[in-house]
Amino acid sequence: MASSTDLKKILGDLNKESFISLLSKLIGESKYLQNNPPELIPQEDRAVKHVLDSLLPLSTTTGGGPLVINHVTYFPGRGNVIVEYPGTVPGKTLSFVGCHMDVVTANPNDWEFDPFSLSIDGDKLRGRGTTDCLGHVALVAELMRRLAETKPKLKSTVVAVFIANEENSAISGVGVDALVKDGLLSKLREGPLFWIDTADKQPCVGTGGMIPWKLHVTGKLFHSGLAHKAINPLELAMEALKEIQLRFYRDFPPHPKEEVYGFATPSTMKPTQWSYPGGGINQIPAECTISGDVRLTPFYNVKDVMEKLQEYVDDINENIGKLDSRGPVSKYVLPDENLRGSLTLSFDETSSGVACDLNSRGFHVLCKATEEVVGHVKPYSITGSLPLIRELQDEGFDVQTSGYGLMATYHAKNEYCLFSDMHQGYQVFVSIISQLED
Repeated sequence: MASSTDLKKILGDLNKESFISLLSKLIGESKYLQNNPPELIPQEDRAVKHVLDSLLPLSTTTGGGPLVINHVTYFPGRGNVIVEYPGTVPGKTLSFVGCHMDVVTANPNDWEFDPFSLSIDGDKLRGRGTTDCLGHVALVAELMRRLAETKPKLKSTVVAVFIANEENSAISGVGVDALVKDGLLSKLREGPLFWIDTADKQPCVGTGGMIPWKLHVTGKLFHSGLAHKAINPLELAMEALKEIQLRFYRDFPPHPKEEVYGFATPSTMKPTQWSYPGGGINQIPAECTISGDVRLTPFYNVKDVMEKLQEYVDDINENIGKLDSRGPVSKYVLPDENLRGSLTLSFDETSSGVACDLNSRGFHVLCKATEEVVGHVKPYSITGSLPLIRELQDEGFDVQTSGYGLMATYHAKNEYCLFSDMHQGYQVFVSIISQLED
């Protein structure tokens, strides 16, 4: 078996020319990889083609090498790719998963450069998907290509999984959820699973759950000069939301484990959108809707929070006349007309956060590799959401997460990554493989 030192020499450094060539082809497809249905449904097989062009010549499919490649498609044009470099010890596996081939939308008019073609500015590699997540697709593909070219004798089977449909959950049964359901990732339970879709070169050990909510408020439309005859839904919404937030922060305060995991914020519940049907400036409208989200650290249960929020709304509805009002004629009940303002709460699709296992072999190996390559290790947590990985954890996978793009450009205009960061990411992967041989 290759020793740790030998393996690092064999696999060497990231081949810049080959990496940038593949990344350029992937970014060139990014216009067709935007995921925002129903308008924009990505065609991930456009990216798959370039990954396969790079790896199939080194595969058992063509007889040109050791890679075992499975192109799995559940929806036309929207494939996933599972690539294995076989090891010698049955039941010993490590995997790099989460590199997704869809991207968020980009409006070229808002960018300083073309988002849909790769441009290079010194160390910067610019274009939609460079950080999230086509840069990682190219990086992990290059790792698998190098393994296949050099053929080191490993105990561990190294598996890479390139997935469809990470950026939007409106359509399901396309990507990693379907792969898990079909048992195609079952063997990955045999070792650490590294989800490569975060940023800043440090282990991300915690993510947040998300509960999107809508609070629809019904009042009574009337002339604004006769405010005593109206129930103002805007005022009702503001006061009700204030009360809901006060109760939320009382019931779901900062959790002691958030400090252990280094969460930047505790759980939050706040509005992000406001809408109403329209009307004149001199009209108090009949209704309005406030929308927002709860970002929940993984130490609280999503279902418990949803039940509590509904409980708050039910209680406010029952006691709506006791809610604070605004000014001498502001009111939420009109007894003479037998009218009451009301609140209706609804939820969109939710997701749960993840707290990675800080005692697992995968975590310790990732930390050691990061310190060795980057020079320091500082795990962090955010209440941003990474869909899908909680489900993997619940299925028994040892999920650890990291990434080598830039958080500052994640989902942003003028997205870019740094080649030097991707180069260090490759070195981290090589260190992980080396450590797990011991």
